[in-house]
Amino acid sequence: MKAMVLESCGPIETSPLVLRDVPRPTPAAHEVLVRVRCCGVCHTDLHTVEGEVVPPRLPVIPGHQVVGTVEAAGEAAGRLTLGQRVGLAWLGRTCGGCQYCVRGDENLCPSALFNGFDLNGGYAEYVVVHEDFAHPIPDGFSDEQAAPLLCAGIIGYRALRRARVEPGKRVGLYGFGASAHVAIQVAVHWGCEVYVMSRSESHRRLAERLGASWTGRAEDDPPTRIDSSVIFAPAGSLVPHALRVLDKGGTVALAGIYMTPIPALDYEEHLYHERERTLTSVTASTRRDGIELLELAAAIPIRTETVSFPLEEANGVLLRLKEGDVDGAAVLRVADQ
Repeated sequence: MKAMVLESCGPIETSPLVLRDVPRPTPAAHEVLVRVRCCGVCHTDLHTVEGEVVPPRLPVIPGHQVVGTVEAAGEAAGRLTLGQRVGLAWLGRTCGGCQYCVRGDENLCPSALFNGFDLNGGYAEYVVVHEDFAHPIPDGFSDEQAAPLLCAGIIGYRALRRARVEPGKRVGLYGFGASAHVAIQVAVHWGCEVYVMSRSESHRRLAERLGASWTGRAEDDPPTRIDSSVIFAPAGSLVPHALRVLDKGGTVALAGIYMTPIPALDYEEHLYHERERTLTSVTASTRRDGIELLELAAAIPIRTETVSFPLEEANGVLLRLKEGDVDGAAVLRVADQ
């Protein structure tokens, strides 16, 4: 099968991904073989390829926003049917028995394995996955529309929850890529006022089309204090800006798997000052997050903005992502749809 393989991490400008013909994987017990139709391109893929987050083994096939159909099933796999359309997200497997899994925080499982990082992912014609970690895709979404929901959407949804966003509140979004363009649709559906900060004029225009109450740059002052914010951009320099305009009792959630260093914070100015602010992180997601987001996406319904490319152009697509030259979400076409 064809696959874009990461054999050695390096700057995306050097095209680290190599098109290879590799053996088709065989599903083990409780696994299914998925014929990939398309795979969303995520900033986590970029961080992995460039070595900002180092995969535990090389070579590896990236990709964790996978939409495809069940082609074959391993022994004892019976939850899914042949031909069923499913999606793969970042979380690929957990132990199921540790204290974190038992209490519902499986994203914190110390034995967790992630698609496109620990496990081969969807920049390929086929991929295997444990059947319990494959999400049935609701009707009403094309394959390309569904792909960004599987990480950008799920993480955006979890980040809103971690930021303690409530219906009708004022929400700030810093950076407006694939994840934020889904999160804004959830927040607007909840009746929130959404304030978007982005250095990209085209991204700000997209945010306005999707219902933003105000757009500007991080250095600008929004017209009012913000109750909850999510920082999607991997820039630690945004943290002081987000805290500067946060209201009393507000929360800022950091949604990235990677972030440049956060500048020194002044306790009185940024956190205390009779405001009792919270700064929190977002680590992966749970299957429950995925189930809830996909149900919500179908109910709203969420409409993802996508730009598609052939699988072989993965290096160029990641470069465009790095340069902020993608409005919405990029998707790699793997099979005819």
